[in-house]
Amino acid sequence: GNALTMVLDDLYVGSRSAITDGVVPDWIVSSSDGFCREAFGVPAPGGVRALVAGIDVVRDVNGDFRVLEDNLRNPSGVSYVLENREVMKRLFPRVSGAHRIRPVDHYGPTLLEALEAVAPPTSPEPTVVVLSPGTMNSAYFEHAFLAREMGVELVEGSDLVVDDHVVYMRTTRGLQRVDVNYRRLDDRLLDPGGCKSESMSGVPGLLAAARAGNVTLANAIGNGAADDKAVYCFVPDLIRHFLGEEPLLQNVETYRPWEDDQLDVVLDRLHELVVKPVAGSGGYGIVIGPSASEEELADCRAAILEDPRGWIAQEVVQLSRVPTMTGDGVGPRHVDLRPFVISRPDGVTVIPGGLTRVALQEGSLIVNSSQGGGSKDTWVLVDEGAR
Repeated sequence: GNALTMVLDDLYVGSRSAITDGVVPDWIVSSSDGFCREAFGVPAPGGVRALVAGIDVVRDVNGDFRVLEDNLRNPSGVSYVLENREVMKRLFPRVSGAHRIRPVDHYGPTLLEALEAVAPPTSPEPTVVVLSPGTMNSAYFEHAFLAREMGVELVEGSDLVVDDHVVYMRTTRGLQRVDVNYRRLDDRLLDPGGCKSESMSGVPGLLAAARAGNVTLANAIGNGAADDKAVYCFVPDLIRHFLGEEPLLQNVETYRPWEDDQLDVVLDRLHELVVKPVAGSGGYGIVIGPSASEEELADCRAAILEDPRGWIAQEVVQLSRVPTMTGDGVGPRHVDLRPFVISRPDGVTVIPGGLTRVALQEGSLIVNSSQGGGSKDTWVLVDEGAR
C-alpha cells in the first residue's frame, strides 16, 4: 500500500522516477484505463492518495498468502464487514461472547478522523460529505450506511456547486462549504469537464477546486493507474524501488501477453491458466482455462491476439476453502479476504477483520458478489500475550 501510494505520488506530482528509472514502462502506465491526465498537479494532502484501500488476499494450496489484486479507487464491501458482525452477535451471542474478538464497529469514526486529517489546511473544522452516484448504483446502500456511520451528509452531484474554485453543498440554510469529499464516483463521473468524462452526473468545476487545494478528494483521482492488472505485474519491483524492501506477500505468478515470449506461453497454456481483463472488476470477463469450453478458449485467444495489453494470465490458484452453509447442508467453498486499510498523514490503520468473500457455487473460484458470491464475518482475536 505504501509503495503504491508512492507510485501514484511519483506519477502525478513527482519526478516520475519509476518510469525514468525503467521500473515500469511509460506506455503501460499511460495506456491504463485508470490513468487520468487531469490528475497531474492535483495535491493529495499529507501524501494520502489512497485513504481507503482494499487489498485482495488469497491463500494457496501450500498455505501461503498471496496478493490477488489491489483496489485503490473506491474499494467496496466494508458495510458487509460491519453488518455481518452485528448479525453474528445477534444470532450467535454465546459463540461470539466466548471469544475475545477485536471489534470492527469503530470503522466509521476512524474513517471520519482520517478524512478530517486530510482537509485543506485552511479548514480548522472541516465539513466532510459522501458523494454518491445515486440510488441506482449497486453500492448505494454502502454509501448511505457509511454516511450514517460517520454522521455526515450523503450527497449527489446535483447537491454540490462550485463557485470561485470552492465547493459548496446546498442546504435548507443556504450554501455550506465542503472541505473533504469522500467520493464513491469513478473518476470519469466526477466532473463533466475532466478526466475522460462520460457523464453529466458529476460536479462542474470540482477538479479545478481540488487542483486549487480548496477541497480534498478521497480517494485521489487517477488511482486506477495503480489498480490496473498490467501494473500489478510490476508491484514487487516498485516496492523494491521505492522502499528498498522485499515484498512481505508475493503476487500470484502472472504472465504478460504484450511481451512476445510470454504471449506464446499464454496461448500454449490457455487451457491451464486464468485470463483476466486488465481493467476488469467484479469478476467480469475472467476465463478460467481448466473449466472453459473450447468455444470460450477460442474467443479468449482471439481477444488476447487483438489486444495483448488488455489481458494478463495467471496460474490457477486453488483458493483455500471454509465450511459454508448451502442448500444441501454444510460444504466447502472457496474464499478470499479483503482487509480494509485506512491511511492518514500520521499512520495507517488496518481494520481488525475484513471482508471474507465466498464463492457459493461449488468448486467456483469466483468470489465476487456480482457473480453470486457471499460473505462471512471475519474474526481477529485479541492477542492474549499483548499488553
